[in-house]
Amino acid sequence: MKKTIVAWVVLISALVIVAVELFPITVIIFNGFKRDIDIWSKNPFYFKPTLMSYKNIFSNQDFVRSLKSSMIVASLSTIVSVIFGAMASYGLVRFNFKVNTLIVFILLMLRMVPQMTLALPFYVLFRTFNMNDNVFGLSLAHISFNLPYVVALLLPFFASIPKEFEEAAKVDGCTSMGIFWRIFLPLASAGIVVATVFAFLLSWNEFIYGLVRTESRDKTAPVAVNAFLGQYAPLWGQLSAAGTIMLLPVFAITLGLQRYIIKGLSAGGIKG
Repeated sequence: MKKTIVAWVVLISALVIVAVELFPITVIIFNGFKRDIDIWSKNPFYFKPTLMSYKNIFSNQDFVRSLKSSMIVASLSTIVSVIFGAMASYGLVRFNFKVNTLIVFILLMLRMVPQMTLALPFYVLFRTFNMNDNVFGLSLAHISFNLPYVVALLLPFFASIPKEFEEAAKVDGCTSMGIFWRIFLPLASAGIVVATVFAFLLSWNEFIYGLVRTESRDKTAPVAVNAFLGQYAPLWGQLSAAGTIMLLPVFAITLGLQRYIIKGLSAGGIKG
């Protein structure tokens, strides 16, 4: 009886938390199909669907271009961060240097530095190399916060792999790079998926660097969405529609890779 009550309490609590989390997302999705005047009305339940907001944002070339820029920046920064982050994690786990602990500490400290404090230095640095308002320059800026995150995330996954696999591969004549690519990477695939998903989402949702380092040519989607706040009044319909469009990759990645994400997070928590 006691276990049943506890189970019901946990279930109800979980449902309440899910409802609270989904409420603002639901409001944004529904507002994307409303006119601004209906959103401003006193009756929040009035709903007469229209696609006008979506027509307006897709006719806005700046917003369409920003989606492309965000996809390029998020993909580039994720690929580079995961590849080099996995290599770094493998090296820190398998090669016992005296400075390994110090390196991990420095990486974690770099990850905790507020992005706002680095936005202006990055702007000055990349302006020197004429890399402002450029997707490749912005990708480098995103790598600065994605790479330490990936390294720290993958450490427990590589540490949990028995050394016997490495020793057996060396006996067969496999090089260190071959061991990494053929043995460690497949065995840590759950962690790689988790690192890839979170690195992509961090980059996709990033706002500060995109605001400071891009102007008009290669502005990212979060910056373009912010422009719908308007000069005199927010364009709530277009703002909600654009926000919904930005949520689509998040939903697609999360739902499509849900099984691997849960497996990776569970494995990382147990192995850590």
